[in-house]
Amino acid sequence: MTMLHPEHGPRQLPLDLGHEPSHSEDDFLVGAGNSLAHARVLAWPDWPDGVTLLLGPAASGKSHLARIFTERANAVSVTPATIGAIASGAGEGALLIEDVDRLGYDEQHLFHLLNQAMRGARTLLLTAREEVATWSLETDDVRSRIRRAPVFRLAITDDIELSQMFVKLFGDRQIKVDPKVVGYVVPRMERSSEEAASLVELMDRLALAKGSAITRTIASEALALRRRAHGHDRPQDWDAESDE
Repeated sequence: MTMLHPEHGPRQLPLDLGHEPSHSEDDFLVGAGNSLAHARVLAWPDWPDGVTLLLGPAASGKSHLARIFTERANAVSVTPATIGAIASGAGEGALLIEDVDRLGYDEQHLFHLLNQAMRGARTLLLTAREEVATWSLETDDVRSRIRRAPVFRLAITDDIELSQMFVKLFGDRQIKVDPKVVGYVVPRMERSSEEAASLVELMDRLALAKGSAITRTIASEALALRRRAHGHDRPQDWDAESDE
């Protein structure tokens, strides 16, 4: 499919072919910002507590660790649609409840599952983006039980971890990128795992639209677009370097 671009004439629109990120245990990138959370998941079933909370922003690796936990523990993934049936069941086995702070789980059923886990009947792994104090819970008993759970946070702590994340995200898309491009992007970007995921998506789409590899020029264009998206329109102290 093509479209007319007001400055450059016809332009090819990229097709979104989709991609499946790898959630295998071997592909998880361990660093200072996630090592404790990673160690906690790998320590199952020898957890001293029935409930564990993984806390971190989008794209920080919570879902990857959740998949590792699911495979290790043969855990059942709970959804808002299935929590009632699971809560009224036998009360045994490991459970995964993702995005517990955002998906509106029934609090009566959630309370029941938390009690089962705290009595030692089952293991419960929760994931969330926000601190418990900010959750819109209506039941104080649910909040108090979640507050008692040990929290393991995931964060990007340095350039090495951020660079490794870019390599992983590009690898999930089966894209090979010159390390110099990654080295160009990392010190110039907003420093978060969510921003890294957004930049990889944008660079991929820009490269497809131009029929090009992901170059430093494309990286510079992606950074400029993301700065404008964040409302930072002031001139920067760097320019895109030549790709040649």
